[in-house]
Amino acid sequence: MEAIYIPHLLKAPQRTAEIIVDDTVAGLNTLIPVKGKMSIRHGSNFLEVTAKAETIVTLVCDRCLQHYNHRLAIDTSELIWLESEIEKVEDIPTEREVSLEDLSETLPPNGHFNPETWLFEQLSLALPLRKVCGQNCPGATTKATSEDNYVDSRWSSLAALKEQLNGSSQD
Repeated sequence: MEAIYIPHLLKAPQRTAEIIVDDTVAGLNTLIPVKGKMSIRHGSNFLEVTAKAETIVTLVCDRCLQHYNHRLAIDTSELIWLESEIEKVEDIPTEREVSLEDLSETLPPNGHFNPETWLFEQLSLALPLRKVCGQNCPGATTKATSEDNYVDSRWSSLAALKEQLNGSSQD
């Protein structure tokens, strides 16, 4: 997906660009290409971006560490304000109060909008916080292995003391 030059949206029919998505998204490892539809509408001082897309990703279960497939789907929209960069980086104070209105994404009105980056961000936000392969996840295995009985020679004195204490407590 190529970046869209924002002023070109003003000349598009209904000031809208429609993108059919059927490709991989850079930075997101998926089993199948991301499929869906994006719409970017120019609303004079903002861009309205909507997307409906889905794919399948392979995740690692947080409990049992097994790999499993997860269907990832988004149906979202966002307003991106078009504001010119008034402040220069040197003029920004080291500390400043930020209001809730300032906590929004902005782009310069004569800049570019990268739909692939935006789609990557939305799909990343849709990833589950707790990755569990299913309700019947067995969890981590706690079976003792032969390596558990192995005692490093540097710890042999401590192991002998441990056995001596266990032997005396059973008497």
